[in-house]
Amino acid sequence: MSEHSHLQSSDSPAKGLFLGDIRFDRLLPFPRLAESEKETLRLVVESIDRFMGPREHDFRSFDVKGEQPREYIDQLKELGLFSLIVPEEFSGLGLSNSGYSRVLQQTSRYDASTSLTIGAHSSIGLKALLLSGTPEQKAKYLPRLATGELIAAFCLTEAGSGSDAASVKTHAVKNNDGSWTLNGEKIWITNGGTAGFYTVFAKTESAAGKMTGFIVERDWPGVSTGPKEDKMGIRASCTTTVRFDNVRVPADCVLGEEGKGFKVAMAVLNNGRTGLGGGCVGAMKRLIELSVAQATQRKQFGKSISEFQLIKDKIALMTTLCFASESVVSVVGHLIDSGAEDFSVEAAMSKVFVSEALWTVADEALQIAGGNGFMREFPYERVVRDCRINRIFEGTNEILRLFVGLSGVKEPGEALADVARSVKGIFNDPIKGFGVLGEYAAKKVGQYTPLGRSTCEGISSSLEREATALEQGVSKLAQSVEFVLKKYRKGIIEQQLATKRLADVATDLFVGMSVVARVSTMIGERGALSCQDELRLARVFTQFSRVRISANLRALVKNADGESLALADSVLAKGGYSWDVL
Repeated sequence: MSEHSHLQSSDSPAKGLFLGDIRFDRLLPFPRLAESEKETLRLVVESIDRFMGPREHDFRSFDVKGEQPREYIDQLKELGLFSLIVPEEFSGLGLSNSGYSRVLQQTSRYDASTSLTIGAHSSIGLKALLLSGTPEQKAKYLPRLATGELIAAFCLTEAGSGSDAASVKTHAVKNNDGSWTLNGEKIWITNGGTAGFYTVFAKTESAAGKMTGFIVERDWPGVSTGPKEDKMGIRASCTTTVRFDNVRVPADCVLGEEGKGFKVAMAVLNNGRTGLGGGCVGAMKRLIELSVAQATQRKQFGKSISEFQLIKDKIALMTTLCFASESVVSVVGHLIDSGAEDFSVEAAMSKVFVSEALWTVADEALQIAGGNGFMREFPYERVVRDCRINRIFEGTNEILRLFVGLSGVKEPGEALADVARSVKGIFNDPIKGFGVLGEYAAKKVGQYTPLGRSTCEGISSSLEREATALEQGVSKLAQSVEFVLKKYRKGIIEQQLATKRLADVATDLFVGMSVVARVSTMIGERGALSCQDELRLARVFTQFSRVRISANLRALVKNADGESLALADSVLAKGGYSWDVL
C-alpha cells in the first residue's frame, strides 16, 4: 500500500476540477511505494532483467511467428509473474496496484506481448474474483491462478458489443437446481486459447439487473476456443474467440451478485488500468534510452544529431510525456490502494493520456532512428505496432473521453434543483447508456458551483507559476462547463465534440496537478537547487498542456463543427472520397 493518508470516496480530485475545485492536499505528499514492498519489487525487477534482458532476438522471433512457445510461458510461471496481485494467503506476492504497475513497467521495457499475457491474467482475468468473489471461490481458484496452473482471461467483448458493453448477446438461463446454462461467443479474448479460467459476462433476466458475471472453466463441456488471431501488434500474445455451447455453470460460480455483472465488469476495467499505464511508462523509458543512444552516436553534417535543436526538442518532449505519465499512473495507483471508492474518472483520464503519450513517444523515437526505425531488425517498428492497441482496448479512448466529460458535468448539472432528477439516472453508468436530459432551468450553474475554493497550499514556491497556471485553467474549465450546460440544455448528451473538449482540458489539468505535486514533493525532500531538471519538466509540461487547453477552450466557443459534421455526412452518403484530378 502507498505511504499516504486515506482518501474518502467523495474526494475525487478529477471530478472537482469541473467545479473549479483544485485541491493539492489530496495529492500531497506525492504517493510513493511502501519500503516493505520495495524490497520485494527490487527482487522481482532484477529477476525480470536477468530473464528478459538477453532475449531481444527471441521476442522478435515470437512476433514474427505470432506465438509464445509453451516453454516460455512455463518460465514466466516459474518467475512468479502470474502471482503478482494474488494475496499472500493464497500463495501470491500480494502486490499493491502501484507495485503491480511497476512490475508491468519492467516487463514492457522488453516485450509488450509478455506484459499482455501476464497483465490480462492479473489486471482483468482474475480481478473480478479478487474484487467480488466469495471466500470459497477465492480459496478454490486463487492458489492455482497464482502458480499459473490456471491462466485467466476476461470475456466481455462480442462481435456486436464492444464499447457498448451492456448490449451483450451471450446469455445465461437459470435452471431449477440453481445452476445456469450459458450460450454465446466472445471475441478478441487475450489468453483465450491458453486460459483455464474465464471471467464471463452474460445477459440474464433478473430484477436486480440484466447482466451477471460467471466463473467458467475451460474443461467444462461446451467450452471451446477458435484459432489465434493474426494481429498487427502484440502478435505473440494469444488472442482468440471463446465459445460457450450449452455450458452448465454451477450456482456457486456466480461472480458478485446476480444481475450486477455490469458493475463488476466496470470495476474490473477501472482497477486494471494501472497495469496498462505502467506498461506504457516502461515502453517509453526504453524508447527514450534507445533514442538518446541513437542521437548521440549518429553523425550527420560532421556532428552528432543530438546537437540539433529539432532532435533535442523531441528528446525533451518524450521525457516530459514519460514523466507526466508516470506521475498520473502513480496517483491513480495510490487512489486505488488507499481505498478510495470513486476513482473511475481518474483511471479513465490516465488511460487516455498515457496510451496517447506512448504513441507520440514511439513515433518520435522511430523518427529519430530514421531508416533504421523502419526495419524489423530494430525494435522501433515492433513497439509502434504493439502500442497502437492501447488506445482501443480496455475502453476506447473515444468512449472514455465521453465518460470523463459526462461524469465531470454531473455535479454542476445536479447543482440545479430543477435538473437533478433528470441528470441523476443518466450518469450512473455513462458507458452503459447516456439517455436524455430533461430541461434545464435558466439559472446560472456558477451560482451553485463552489468556484473560488481553489488552493495551492503545500506547493513549493519554486512552482508558483505552474500552480497559478493550473488554477487559472481550472477556473476557465468551470466557466466552460457552465457555458456548455447553458448552451446545450437537454441536448448536452449528444454534443460529443464539446464533451470531448471538456474531458481533454480536465485530463491535462489533472495530469498537470500530478506533475506539480510530484516535483513539489521532490523539492521538499532535496531542495530546489537539486531539482533543476524536475523543475524543467514541470515547466515544459505546463507549457505543453497550456497550448492544448487554450485550443480546446477556444473551440468550445468558436469552431467549424457544423461544417465538419455536414462534410462527414456528405462523404458518408457518397460512400467515400469523390474528388479526383482527372
